[in-house]
Amino acid sequence: MDPVDPPSVVAGYRREALPDPEGVGEDTVLVDAIRAEIAERGPITFARFMDRALYEPGHGYYRRPEPGPGTAGADFLTAPEAHPIFGAAIGRLLEQAWDALGRPTPFAVTEPGAGTGALAAGLLGGLRDLGSPLFEATRYHPIEVEPARLDTLRERLGADGLAAQLAPETADDDLDDATVIGAVVANEVIDALPVHRVIGRPDGLREHLVTLDAAGCFTWLESEPSTPALAERLAEEGVSLSDGHVTEICLALDAWLEEATRHLARGLLVLVDYAAEPADLHGATHPDGTLRAFARHAVGSDPFRHIGRQDLTATVDLAAVRSAAEHAGLTSIGETTQAELLARVGTADLIDAYLRRPGATLRDALALRSAVARLMDTRGMGGFRVLVFGRGLPEGLSLPALERVPRPGA
Repeated sequence: MDPVDPPSVVAGYRREALPDPEGVGEDTVLVDAIRAEIAERGPITFARFMDRALYEPGHGYYRRPEPGPGTAGADFLTAPEAHPIFGAAIGRLLEQAWDALGRPTPFAVTEPGAGTGALAAGLLGGLRDLGSPLFEATRYHPIEVEPARLDTLRERLGADGLAAQLAPETADDDLDDATVIGAVVANEVIDALPVHRVIGRPDGLREHLVTLDAAGCFTWLESEPSTPALAERLAEEGVSLSDGHVTEICLALDAWLEEATRHLARGLLVLVDYAAEPADLHGATHPDGTLRAFARHAVGSDPFRHIGRQDLTATVDLAAVRSAAEHAGLTSIGETTQAELLARVGTADLIDAYLRRPGATLRDALALRSAVARLMDTRGMGGFRVLVFGRGLPEGLSLPALERVPRPGA
C-alpha cells in the first residue's frame, strides 16, 4: 500500500468518527475470562489476547451474531459495503481465470469472512448484470466463524435474487477434499489474524506480553520472546529493529492460508487488504507498530478498551503472505492495487451495467460516482493491495486485470 502514515490511510478506508464511540462498552464476561487466565497462568502473548478478543465463542468481536462491519454495523466500512461495484470488479477478475481454466462448471467461490454478504452480492450481482456465463456456473460458499451470521447473509442474497448461486449448506462437506475447481476470495480478513507484538532492544528482540497491573487492569510486560519464530521472521525479511521500536508479527498466517485453500485443486486465491513490504511495515515510519482498534467508525490505539466490542487489526506483511502461499503450494499470478484493478477490469462497463438495473435513479448514479472515487483513492482504499495466487493453473497464466497501469512518463 502507499507509504503514508496510518491516520491518513485510516481516514481513507474507515469512515469519520461518529459521536460517542465509548458507548460500545465491553464484554464483561470475556474481560473476566481473560483476567482469570492471566491470574492463573501468568502473562499471555498479545496474539492470545487478540485471538480471544476477536474470536472467543459467544463473546469475541467476530463471534457476535450481529455484524460489526458495514452500514448495518457501527464500526467500520469495507470496500464491498462502500458499493457493489467492488464485488463486480472481483467477479471480472474471476471470470478471466475461469476462461483460462476452460470454463469449468460448477465453479466454487469460497469466501472466508463473508460477513454481511456485501462482497457476495456485488460479485454475483455484477456477473448477472454483465450477462457473464460465469454467473450460472458459480456456486458460492460463504464461510463465517460465527455461523449465526450466515442466516442474515443468505436472506440478503435471496432478496437480491441470487439465492440459486449459493451452494447448499450440505455442499460445504465438499470442501473437505482437495478436488475443488474455483476461487477463494478474502477481503480484509488476514489483517485481523492474531499478531505478536515485539520491541527492539540493544541486546536483542523482546516481546510485549499482556499482564495485569495492581488494579487488575490489562497492561504490557516486556519479556523474552515466547517463540524463536519471531526473531526468525524478522531475520528472514532482513529487518533489524532499533531500540524501542515496536512492531507486530503474524505467525498465524501460514496455518490460515493452508486451511483456506486445502480444498482447492485448481483455481485462485485472491487476497485484498492493507499491506506493506517489510522495510516499510517494520521501518522508521511506524515506530509504534500498526496495531489499530475500530469502534463506531473511530480509530484508536488502545487494544485494552472495548474488549469484545471493537475490531483489532494490523497492517499485513506482504513478504509473509508470499512465503505462506509458497509453503501452501501456491504460485504467484500477480499483484496490483485496488485502484488499478478497478481501472483494468473496465470500470465504465461496470458502472453502465449497474445503472441499467431496473429502478436505478439519479441518486444511485451520484452515490456510485462518490463510491468509485473513494474506492480508487490511492491514499485510502485504492491503495489496498490485491494479491492473486494460483494452484493447478496453466503455466505462464497472465490475467489482464492484474496488469499494472503505466504511469505518465514511465
